[in-house]
Amino acid sequence: MQMYLISDNIDTYTGMRLAGVEGSVVHDKQELREILNTVMSDKNIGIVLLTEKFGREYPDLINDIKLNHKLPLIVEIPDRHGTGRKPNFITDYVNEAIGLKL
Repeated sequence: MQMYLISDNIDTYTGMRLAGVEGSVVHDKQELREILNTVMSDKNIGIVLLTEKFGREYPDLINDIKLNHKLPLIVEIPDRHGTGRKPNFITDYVNEAIGLKL
């Protein structure tokens, strides 16, 4: 299984290419939809790395894939500017999931 990067900027793309990960730079929803359809049809791709910006800007598209397809696994990664998540994101997520404060 291979990984594939879909990035919103050339810097993240370049860094991942140096690590041996193929990918694409995408700038709008239509481009994102097209590349996701291409990637989803490639059975060799098991993990899609997606910059967090896409998850924030197009949650309907990303969540649809996450909920309705077993493969590829969609993983949102921070870009060169860092993560857009709060510092205690994981603790808040667990608290929300189980209903207890940790």
